[in-house]
Amino acid sequence: MEFLFDYGLFLAKAVTLVIAIIAVIAVIAASSMRAQGQEKGHIEVCKLNDKYEDVVESIKSVVLDQELLKLEHKDHKKKEKENKKRAKALAKQAKKNKDLSTDGETTDKPEEGASPTAADDSADHAGDKETVKQVAAKKRVFVTDFDGDIKASDTENLRKVVTAIISLASKNDEVVIRLESQGGMVHSYGLAASQLARITAKGIPLTACVDKVAASGGYMMACVANKIVSAPFAIIGSIGVVAQLPNFHKLLKKNDVDYEMFTAGEYKRTITMFGENTEKGKKKFVEDLEDTHVLFKDFIRENREVVDIDDVATGEIWFGTRALDKKLIDELATSDQYLMEACENADVFEIKYLEKKTLPEKLGLSVESAMDNAFTKIMQKLNNKIFS
Repeated sequence: MEFLFDYGLFLAKAVTLVIAIIAVIAVIAASSMRAQGQEKGHIEVCKLNDKYEDVVESIKSVVLDQELLKLEHKDHKKKEKENKKRAKALAKQAKKNKDLSTDGETTDKPEEGASPTAADDSADHAGDKETVKQVAAKKRVFVTDFDGDIKASDTENLRKVVTAIISLASKNDEVVIRLESQGGMVHSYGLAASQLARITAKGIPLTACVDKVAASGGYMMACVANKIVSAPFAIIGSIGVVAQLPNFHKLLKKNDVDYEMFTAGEYKRTITMFGENTEKGKKKFVEDLEDTHVLFKDFIRENREVVDIDDVATGEIWFGTRALDKKLIDELATSDQYLMEACENADVFEIKYLEKKTLPEKLGLSVESAMDNAFTKIMQKLNNKIFS
């Protein structure tokens, strides 16, 4: 009887455990299905002016004497009041000019036979309106980041950020991309560069800031910008193309292992990891690399005319100070320095696309994603050794 009781208790525990596992799997599956039909993230905006001011104020509150701090706050409030008063006056003047134009008392183009004085008044009012418009419209700087791996995985997020920016920014604004990349797959970085080209195609000034490295595909992206700013020891260049892979043919042959590959088309597969690579296949593969290099050089020549492409397209890398001599960059400065200076005369907004992780990803149950990330990290570490 005791045996049956123990067995029943064990069976109840086992059934409870199985039901719990099934319930967890069902919740994960349902969550994953819901996530597929929803946007995985959102745009987040932060005003850097306020962020920098908060840091400065925190330091001042400790360093400065309290009396000096009070005087500074008083002076700051006075300036703010003056700026508001000036903005209000400008708005009033703009409204007045608009009303005059609407009533027909002043028009941008004087009527035929009008006196020179009337023409001068019309020109003055038109000039006033333009001046008011220019002063009232404060420049905006939109900042975003691109941290590139070998697959340029951040391109999708960049696409969404660029779409958000160009829907709002004007030619009087500026876009700054803080770019860090050692390069990677040609087609991936070609697409990333094309996303940046959407900004310049709208006539919006684009600046690329490089603090550590913009090499190969990274420089392909940077050269799209109207201006490239680099830290003195950032790595710039590597304008070349490389491909490498192991070949196990001799090892397989030694162990009497056959590897069969069937293709349709003479150059469908020029080289392979497991089959024997012929001289003809190797030659064709090198020709493809050379053609890719030509396209890379043409792209840089088109986007950065000041560069002597024949001099720099050797696959070499240069530190920022040397890259300036080669005209690969325009200015030596860190991104922090550039943005803090921008905050003095413009409203600076940092824009990011934040991706939500699905429940399986949070629980580490997305095997495909985990393996993909692991492979990318290994390839990135191998690539890091080149620039160490």
